[in-house]
Amino acid sequence: MDRTGTRFCGREQSLGEIMASCQPHPQVEYSPQPSTSGYSLPEMVDVEVPGPSAPWVDLSPPHRSFCWKGTTEWSEESEEEPGEEPEKSHAPEHPETWVVETLHGLKMRLKRRRVSPVLPEHHEAFNRLLEDPVVKRFLAWDKDLRVSDKYLLAMVIAYFSRAGLFSWQYQRIHFFLALYLANDMEEDNQAPKQDIFYFLYGKNHSQRPLFHKLRLQLVCSMSWRTRVSPEELEEIQAYDPEHWVWARDRTLLS
Repeated sequence: MDRTGTRFCGREQSLGEIMASCQPHPQVEYSPQPSTSGYSLPEMVDVEVPGPSAPWVDLSPPHRSFCWKGTTEWSEESEEEPGEEPEKSHAPEHPETWVVETLHGLKMRLKRRRVSPVLPEHHEAFNRLLEDPVVKRFLAWDKDLRVSDKYLLAMVIAYFSRAGLFSWQYQRIHFFLALYLANDMEEDNQAPKQDIFYFLYGKNHSQRPLFHKLRLQLVCSMSWRTRVSPEELEEIQAYDPEHWVWARDRTLLS
């Protein structure tokens, strides 16, 4: 073969190599099996991101807290203007515990019982305020028990247990705030409770807006838990069943 044929054959070989290099290479699939060379091969991992239905994810925006802290002392000396009425928040129910009701051999019967948040110091604060001269005159005036029967007074102790103040911080104003709120919750006739203002402020009507502002603070400090169950009222009275306050029963009035 002459030089021209050799050159032509060389060109064909070069052209074949170029075309072969342009062919697409087959894709190599990696398996998640470990490599023998000590390097980890890439693998796809599906990560499950919890959505809105996941119970441990809270996607709701943070709520602003309008309530006073438990150790914050609020009284008639507060001069701040009340802001917008805060949204009602559902506070958790009282914790429950299990107690042994009956025991038969190796078997026992358990009964769920609610743990009362009312402590002895709340009863002590209530008894201390009963010695206040204004409170004494008010209770003596309410002979018909329209504003201060035994259930309404038991609600005062329940509110003391929820407001979050120390027992020594409760003053006369807190007693009447709690009693006013108890009438709001339980009484259909709202007129008799207005006499509370006369015993607190006399004929001065300028202090009533401050009273209602403090009442809102009391409700907020209790996380809007203003309802008191009959069972809790019975538990409060059973702490000292011989207390003279529990004799203020409307059903006994002739």
